[in-house]
Amino acid sequence: MKRTMIVAGVLVLGAGAVMAQQEIAVQQDNLMRSQAKSLYSVIQKMSKGDIPYNQKTVDEAIANLEADVAKIAKTFEVNPKQDVVNASYGSSPKVWQNKADFDSKIPPVQKAIADVKGKITNVASLKAAYTAINDRCNDCHETYRLKLK
Repeated sequence: MKRTMIVAGVLVLGAGAVMAQQEIAVQQDNLMRSQAKSLYSVIQKMSKGDIPYNQKTVDEAIANLEADVAKIAKTFEVNPKQDVVNASYGSSPKVWQNKADFDSKIPPVQKAIADVKGKITNVASLKAAYTAINDRCNDCHETYRLKLK
């Protein structure tokens, strides 16, 4: 009876740890998806003319990016050691193997956002802003993001 209780307890603890790890991975994925929505679904599409230019929407997207990028270091403190189920992208283990370098990629993104904030007034300036921000995002993605599918 004691063995059964011990085994059951270990299984419950193990399942709890797996669920906690998945929760961390989901938080990380959600943060990156939020940034992708602002950058690609709004700014990129608007700069290409796929959706009409709207200053309020641009300003909101820039504000969302600014807020989300500020959360990256904290959100990626813990390595969940697993990817989100059915995710297209995941984090490379290199994030935690070289955390200082990973964290060093954040300020340039923040600077790129700060440099364009309040200066976007039309599609041309939006295109320039998109390129500046996206280039800094890709500096990190090339090393620290994995394509899973």
